[in-house]
Amino acid sequence: MNAVSIVIGSVCILLIAYRLYGTFMASKVLKIDELEDEKVPTPSQKFNDGRDYVPTNKWVTFGHHFAAIAAAGPLVGPVLAAQFGYLPSLLWLLIGAVIGGAVHDLVVLFCSMRRDGKSFSEVAKEELGPVAGFCTGLAMLFIITITMAGLSLVVLHALERNPWGTFAVGITIPIAMGVGLYHRKTGNLKLATIVGFTLIMVAVVFGHYLNGTWLGDLLTFDTKTLAIILPIYAFFAAALPVWLLLQPRDYLSTFMKVGVFAALIIGVIAINPAIEFPAFTNFLGGGPVVAGPVWPFVSITIACGAISGFHVFVGSGTTPKMLNRWKDAKPVAFGAMLVECIVAVMALVAAVSLEPADYFAINSSPEKYAELGMEPVHLAHLEDEVNMDLEGRTGGAVTLAVGMTYIFKAVPIFENLAAYFYQFVILFEAVFILTAIDAGTRTARYLIQDFFGNFIKPLKRMDSIWANITASAIACFAWGYLLFSGDISSVWALFGVSNQLMASIGLIIGATVILKIADKRWYMLTCLIPLIYLYVTVNVAGFWMIKNVYLNSANAGYNVINGVLSVIMLVLGIVIMVSAITKWAQLWKIPQPELVKRSKSEVA
Repeated sequence: MNAVSIVIGSVCILLIAYRLYGTFMASKVLKIDELEDEKVPTPSQKFNDGRDYVPTNKWVTFGHHFAAIAAAGPLVGPVLAAQFGYLPSLLWLLIGAVIGGAVHDLVVLFCSMRRDGKSFSEVAKEELGPVAGFCTGLAMLFIITITMAGLSLVVLHALERNPWGTFAVGITIPIAMGVGLYHRKTGNLKLATIVGFTLIMVAVVFGHYLNGTWLGDLLTFDTKTLAIILPIYAFFAAALPVWLLLQPRDYLSTFMKVGVFAALIIGVIAINPAIEFPAFTNFLGGGPVVAGPVWPFVSITIACGAISGFHVFVGSGTTPKMLNRWKDAKPVAFGAMLVECIVAVMALVAAVSLEPADYFAINSSPEKYAELGMEPVHLAHLEDEVNMDLEGRTGGAVTLAVGMTYIFKAVPIFENLAAYFYQFVILFEAVFILTAIDAGTRTARYLIQDFFGNFIKPLKRMDSIWANITASAIACFAWGYLLFSGDISSVWALFGVSNQLMASIGLIIGATVILKIADKRWYMLTCLIPLIYLYVTVNVAGFWMIKNVYLNSANAGYNVINGVLSVIMLVLGIVIMVSAITKWAQLWKIPQPELVKRSKSEVA
């Protein structure tokens, strides 16, 4: 097997899926064409206020939506799941993205738009009732907290004992703030972009000279120190105006993301590296990277890239308030999910192009690797080329950077630039993750104020500085604790279970809305089929982790807090599912034409 076959085959499958299944979902199931023909205003047109609700060009909206949903998940999940071999991961990515992820993202966006762009907890409340709405809001609060811990954990091992990378990542903060200030003052985006991106490249080059200096020693941190620094940083980043740090860094990092993966696709096609991993490894029952068996954990480990509940926060957040036309939902939601799948496939290719022994040496702890009886093949040479010790840098980010460097060093121009390319990829991954942490922490703050503000009235005041500071501190402490006390195997699994539970909730609401609006009841299967698989998978994985890891004192991942969180989330999922089934039974008794007639009044 070679990489080109995987890449070209995947692209063809996803293009066909977009053209055929995407059109079927948009036109037949959701009847978006009818809304266009009847000139039903979108939320952005209906409530255009120039701030939150703003009619926006579909490609600009696509860029915003894609940048928001494609954080660390599609980069890290496939790398970790490579433990099982390339075939289980590839099959889940392609099948999951087409049947699950793209459908999920489209129906979530549509459900929010038909409810005037409201958040998903409000949508759940209106579609299923107050109990389901309350449980959805609480689940969203838990899930965003766990997501921040899972994403941050990826950064820790990439920057651990890496002053070069720490400097390159850290310097993006003042660079982005400078870009934000300059653009706000002059309006000259072109010059701000050129200068900002140039300074980032200079920082990557300059970082090489820090090793062995006093500044390099100052920037050399262990994981525990980084686990304290990141939540503190997020607290201040979430409190700053979005135009000062979040928007300019997100904007600059988009160039990096598009550039890196465009280069990787070109590099894979030009070099056509061999896939060194077998289709199935000897770790289908669990291994040093992912403790659990291939099912259900391939679908838990690879969340973003196949289907992701985190997309609910975006699909019911900013995006439904931006779409100018109903028909733009297909390219923005369905299309962006399939593009994210391509990103995940490329990350998988980079990982499985490594020798398996080298992959496990990087992505396993030294103790676990010693038990495997493997001998590294190219690892020592790779360490010399990138000027870094690579063994035991778990989390996926380093493995991806090494895999991409391993592919590109076959190009003559990159032969002597492996160390710079490696650090650039680390920077690219870390900046995107930090951007997601900034936005996610801010979102968690909103959820805390909205949810707990019902019980503590002063906390609900969004214009109160002290309420904002208190909510931000609670959010950062919550995910910071999980980050400090966990390891990648346990926290990433917790993130995967919670994330896929949120996706299940998205499909539940989607199935409810389709039952109400569709001309044929069987169209509901477009959501029910992925929902049944995902809901069973989530509960099996959650129960396995609770029993074998979180509440098993003999396991290294023993953590009562993680176990309690898992139990609460699974119970919330059960309550929401019972509420949905009850609602479906009520709707089923109503003749379909009557249901369709009622549903039209909801978007009139």
